[in-house]
Amino acid sequence: NPIPEDAVPSTVVALINVRDRDSGDNGEVSCNIDGDFPFRLEPSSGNAYKLVIASALDREKVSAYSITIIARDRGMPALSSRAALVLEVSDVNDN
Repeated sequence: NPIPEDAVPSTVVALINVRDRDSGDNGEVSCNIDGDFPFRLEPSSGNAYKLVIASALDREKVSAYSITIIARDRGMPALSSRAALVLEVSDVNDN
């Protein structure tokens, strides 16, 4: 579903669950967003993260965001995986 451009910061737009079957440091995973977007990842319960709006959206400037999330374990060497999300912004009458 598109995100309305008037959605307030801290609105949750996606839940992301990560899993690594290794034990110890090799099984501990952290997630980051690749790039500079008006969104941020916040840890949730267990191995889950919330993707939340970090700053105001403006559909007239950007109508959709293609966000890459990188999950990386703490093993040596560290292994990582990427997932892409496309978030569409819906227009709200500005008048």
